[in-house]
Amino acid sequence: MSSQILSVSYDESLLKTRELLLKQHTKHGVTSALGFIEAVARCEQEKFNLLILGHSIPPDDKQELIKAFRKSSAGRILALHRLGETTQGADATVDPTDIDGLLETVGHLLHD
Repeated sequence: MSSQILSVSYDESLLKTRELLLKQHTKHGVTSALGFIEAVARCEQEKFNLLILGHSIPPDDKQELIKAFRKSSAGRILALHRLGETTQGADATVDPTDIDGLLETVGHLLHD
């Protein structure tokens, strides 16, 4: 059975692009959530093996989403961020423009 990924962004076009990329290049199920409220609801409704936090999410919201995810899941967390940004509680971080790095990190976190 494949792992389930929850991808979150505040930018709809980036979210759709990331979903297509993950569906084409991994064997995992991908659920997308646009915005904070939808992401928290998804965390409460389903179990995910990986949470991907897009770089469009403000740092404070990323921290709150990590807390919400940890309440319902023992899965891993990948934060996409720009140079100089940090995300406490994430298992890994990747520059959002590094597509190969994103796919490689997803594989590593999900033990592909």
